[in-house]
Amino acid sequence: MMQILNIAAYKFVTLAQPEVLQTSIGQALEQRAIKGTVLLAEEGINLFLAGPAGDIHDFLAWLKQDDRFADLQAKESWSGAQPFRKLLVKVKPEIIRMNHPAIQPAAGRAPAVDAATLKRWLDAGHDDTGRPVVTLDTRNDFEADVGTFKNAIDWRISKFTEFPEALQAHKEELAGKTVVSFCTGGIRCEKAAILMREAGIENVWQLEGGILKYFEESGRAHFDGECFVFDERRALDPELKPQVNPVAKPLSRPTLPAVPTALGVLSDS
Repeated sequence: MMQILNIAAYKFVTLAQPEVLQTSIGQALEQRAIKGTVLLAEEGINLFLAGPAGDIHDFLAWLKQDDRFADLQAKESWSGAQPFRKLLVKVKPEIIRMNHPAIQPAAGRAPAVDAATLKRWLDAGHDDTGRPVVTLDTRNDFEADVGTFKNAIDWRISKFTEFPEALQAHKEELAGKTVVSFCTGGIRCEKAAILMREAGIENVWQLEGGILKYFEESGRAHFDGECFVFDERRALDPELKPQVNPVAKPLSRPTLPAVPTALGVLSDS
């Protein structure tokens, strides 16, 4: 049985005309047996896609011909069938909605901590300076209910736009601690970390690559449960295996000409 490669990736980068990219990316994906969602905004790109490995790798190679996406890092997992029902390429005001326009990650990222370092800190109970470490779940409450880091701070938000208000209500709880924000793949915790730093919280880090990257590099250490995902797999365990394997459907492979490889195809300038 053919295995389906699932990828999640994002990058905060200034895109002056995302509508132009919407067209070219949509055409590139339609010429391959790929489904899922691509979100574009002036602040960057966010994608969740699945298809045969050859098609996924071919699309990523095509996308990375654009210098703005050359260093795009995709997190990979596998399923027995296609977990997405359709393909959507959409332009949005934000690639992850926070309703806080002053936060511009493309202008400068918050410091990131990798999976191995976070595991080491959690093993010890403190960071390299001896400061207590806490993990902060920036996902929705129903996601945290499926699985989260042990003793993680969870403000029970029902959507990410509630995070700024929750931060104001709970900011004092974070004083004197090293705070590591986390989410599924990194995009929400990156925005959250920038907001926390702007709010005056000094020792804030984002978990590089989110839970999925942590699973890949550190397994189930300090994590209870599974990682919720927004597709038919429902959740991934620390071995990146799906809770539910989607029912296999015949793959329809378009018989269209190969996608042009010229860099100009992806240019929005």
